[in-house]
Amino acid sequence: MKIYLVRHAQTEANYQGLLQGRTNTPLSEAGIRDAQKLKEKLNGKPLDICITSPLSRTWQTAMIMAGDRTYILEDERLIERNLGNFEGKSRTLYDAKKYWDYELNTGEEGVEKIQDVIERAENFLNELKEKYSDKSILIVSHGAVVRALDHLINNVNFKEKKDLTKMPIENSFFKEYDI
Repeated sequence: MKIYLVRHAQTEANYQGLLQGRTNTPLSEAGIRDAQKLKEKLNGKPLDICITSPLSRTWQTAMIMAGDRTYILEDERLIERNLGNFEGKSRTLYDAKKYWDYELNTGEEGVEKIQDVIERAENFLNELKEKYSDKSILIVSHGAVVRALDHLINNVNFKEKKDLTKMPIENSFFKEYDI
């Protein structure tokens, strides 16, 4: 199975340094241009299916990248982490290391617990392996889910890894995996 894992392109909130979580925001003009550049990364590569989060920024990215090539399916498990009271606020107020601490697993301020994010990402990945083991799949999601999927694909031991945020997942992140 080939996976192309993508974090949606830029939104105005991303540009302003605001946390979106599950707030439904569209791509900015710059984000639309970035998604068009992402599409070029798929040139000449097989693509059987695209699966995206239900939020508009991922749908827009997926439509630009794959809308003329394959079916696009929506999966709730790919939705961004609920950031509770931090949604719409400055990214500087959010202590990523605290909320990505696997052992602490805090849900303070209404933030979705990290073990829950990882569990839904793992359920999604296991289903992909069962249903699409011989396919090439584009997955368009959000920072937290993309990071969780990357760690799962790379068999990270969540209890031993101390800094799960070390790998940056910027807008328009793109990575290929052979599973």
